[in-house]
Amino acid sequence: QLQLVESGGGLVQPGGSLRLSCAASGFALDVFTVGWFRQAPGKEREGVSCISVRGTRTKYLESVKGRFTISRDNAKNTVYLQLNSLQPEDTAVYFCAADVASYPGACMLARAEGRYEYWGQGTQVTVSS
Repeated sequence: QLQLVESGGGLVQPGGSLRLSCAASGFALDVFTVGWFRQAPGKEREGVSCISVRGTRTKYLESVKGRFTISRDNAKNTVYLQLNSLQPEDTAVYFCAADVASYPGACMLARAEGRYEYWGQGTQVTVSS
């Protein structure tokens, strides 16, 4: 059974940091492109970041560039999203998603939600003082 499980969310003050993890089970993640998405209340889900199968290519939503960092450890079957300098507008449920890479450098982000086949259940990130 293919499964993605996110963890690491929580409540943090503005300016704080969190590290989200996306652990895969039932399949080897090293042939999958992985993306992180988020959905705030009343808003559409948006792509935050993605990473290619070997981590050589990454993409970020413009508003998180320089603050968030995506990485992966294929030996641990896990992808991470480091969130720094968090702001209230980053409050959302964060989801990771995976899809078999069509080529090694594949990394889908903009309007790419429908291109990911496997999804986790999400982890809540709340930024508030």
